[in-house]
Amino acid sequence: MSDITHLFTDLGGVLLTNGWDRGLRKLVASHFGIDPAEMDERHHLTYDTYEAGKISLSEYLRRVVFWEPRSFGEQQVADFMLEQARCFPEMIEMYKQVKAHNGLKVVVVSNEGRELTTDRIRRFHLKEFVDIFVVSSYVHFRKPDEDIFRLALDVAQADPGAVVYVDDRPMFTEVACRLGMREIWHRDYERTRAAFADLGLTL
Repeated sequence: MSDITHLFTDLGGVLLTNGWDRGLRKLVASHFGIDPAEMDERHHLTYDTYEAGKISLSEYLRRVVFWEPRSFGEQQVADFMLEQARCFPEMIEMYKQVKAHNGLKVVVVSNEGRELTTDRIRRFHLKEFVDIFVVSSYVHFRKPDEDIFRLALDVAQADPGAVVYVDDRPMFTEVACRLGMREIWHRDYERTRAAFADLGLTL
């Protein structure tokens, strides 16, 4: 039997595709005929502000896409962005099994903008198995800031030693580990499944 009580997890790259990564920005730039280099430069100047919940998606797009007149509208770009999201069904099913068989609480700790998060929670029915969402745009802290992890621990009332944290970015798992959590660097389904088993979690 495992002594783990909480499963903390990232979303993008683990349970879902990334919300707004380099590949998706290139796709949007190509689809709408936007200069990708200029769009990417403007993105890096302001995306942290959006992801921390300090500006809306509308304001982010005004800064990154609509700094000059376009032949298409803001809603078209937003809809196209949201439509690209995909889930990883085998990962979601595994989480549901790990939660049910081990009596765990599942806590999302994610860097993501509010509108993207809202859409993804609804579309992929994440509330069916996630108990708590600690998202950068909700709490105004971003990984790798330790404060977002501390806040998640406080909200979940979890002992760090009883938490396993899953993320596809090694730096973020390292931060969680330094705070006393056990970490899984997610690379693929099989390795994460094996890591759960190694921690004594029933699948």
